[in-house]
Amino acid sequence: MDWTVAKPAPVCFLLWVRVRLLTWICGIVLLIVTSGCAHYPINQPLKQADPQAGYRGRNLINPEQDNQLLLMLTFSGGGTRAAAFSYGVLETLRDTTVSIRGCQRRLLDEVDWISGVSGGSFTAAYYGLFRDRIFEDFEARFLKKDIQGELVRSIFFNPVNWAKFFSPYYARSDFAADYYNKYVFDGKTFADLLARKEPMIVINATDMVYGTRFPFIQDAFDLICSDLSSFPVARACAASSAVPILLSPITLENHAGECGYQLPPTLLEAVQPPRDVTSRRLDLANNMLPFLDSKKKPYIHLVDGGVADNLGLRAVLERVTLMGDLWTTLKYAHYTNVHKIVFVVVNAETEINDRWDRHAKAPPFAAMFDSYSSIAIQRYNMETVALLSESFPRWADEIRKGRCGSGQITTEPGSCGDIEFYLVQVRFDALDDEAERHYFKQLPTSFALKPEEVDKLRDAARRILTNSKEFQRLIQDLQQAQETR
Repeated sequence: MDWTVAKPAPVCFLLWVRVRLLTWICGIVLLIVTSGCAHYPINQPLKQADPQAGYRGRNLINPEQDNQLLLMLTFSGGGTRAAAFSYGVLETLRDTTVSIRGCQRRLLDEVDWISGVSGGSFTAAYYGLFRDRIFEDFEARFLKKDIQGELVRSIFFNPVNWAKFFSPYYARSDFAADYYNKYVFDGKTFADLLARKEPMIVINATDMVYGTRFPFIQDAFDLICSDLSSFPVARACAASSAVPILLSPITLENHAGECGYQLPPTLLEAVQPPRDVTSRRLDLANNMLPFLDSKKKPYIHLVDGGVADNLGLRAVLERVTLMGDLWTTLKYAHYTNVHKIVFVVVNAETEINDRWDRHAKAPPFAAMFDSYSSIAIQRYNMETVALLSESFPRWADEIRKGRCGSGQITTEPGSCGDIEFYLVQVRFDALDDEAERHYFKQLPTSFALKPEEVDKLRDAARRILTNSKEFQRLIQDLQQAQETR
């Protein structure tokens, strides 16, 4: 047996090991400590509510302009599929020239209002901020970029973000909002949107607890006594696209009760006795009441806007309900001379997956979740479009009575009773080829599509809109209106 005593390790090696170990321990401690410091940006409180100030529709339009045409677009949810489909509609409107007020103008320049949800909110917000620049760099910066891959790399391969990853106050959607703010929207806020004037851009999210639609407009921020002007557009889009489970909610602080805000008279009447329990205005008021109590609801957690309304159409319907009728709504927005009201509804819908109808075994959770969300969204979409279309006759009567008064109502061109509604639907079902419809509806609802898929979506949007009979009717009516002047 060898009884030789082993030589001690060199002193310098032991010191090196201790230093390395101490460095790692300090790094881990620092990571734990700093993780608690990472926090989502706080929405700024509002000192005094002012119904005449801030990012509201009436503050974006020129009241002296002869607004005879009211053109509104709604961009649905659906990830990059929806963003690219909506982008194709903007391209088509850019290339469509009509005669308005004796001048040849692009129909795109006549757009007054765009409502965006989830993927559609990115196209709406980018156009609202940068106008025609969208046709120069939006494809490279967003549509044809692997946004999902970029987000993963920014989280896991950037040491600066590692501490944030462990914070309970900084989650996945906060990372996404930071990325969008830096690489997509150039740090722009709603003050920048307000400075650009028309069109009004409405980005829609959903309150996670009550399931109510939460639009990023100052009217909604008045409820929580918060100033929307300093709020990043990127963070609003992150909230609008925060798909439940896959992404975390975007959180707002509720400052309600600190700015002297009061419910509008029409809603106060709705909640005071005797209440009409069948009134839609009462339902709308009840949806707003929880936001007014910052003690019971100190925080607002927002998820994907598609949960409440995947088309973005409810913004119009709820606004009219809030104001009482369409004529009152138009007067408030300085559109009393309107003669043509146009809705272009861009719906990047998916296809219902029926493959589980051919299996005896119970579907897994993922299949049930996908089926539940797609069925709920599609059924709700159909209901919303039907409700809008059925409102047209009543709205026309409200405008005629409000504009013509008790005198004789005539519908001659340019008269007080001259009002026409148009509902242009841009959806994949308008394509004649079944295989092509199936192809587009099967594209993933993600933020990563192949460049050729993006191009095909743009082309499909152009063909569908151009061939729409309702869109063609609009173009012909605009031409005839110009010829009769």
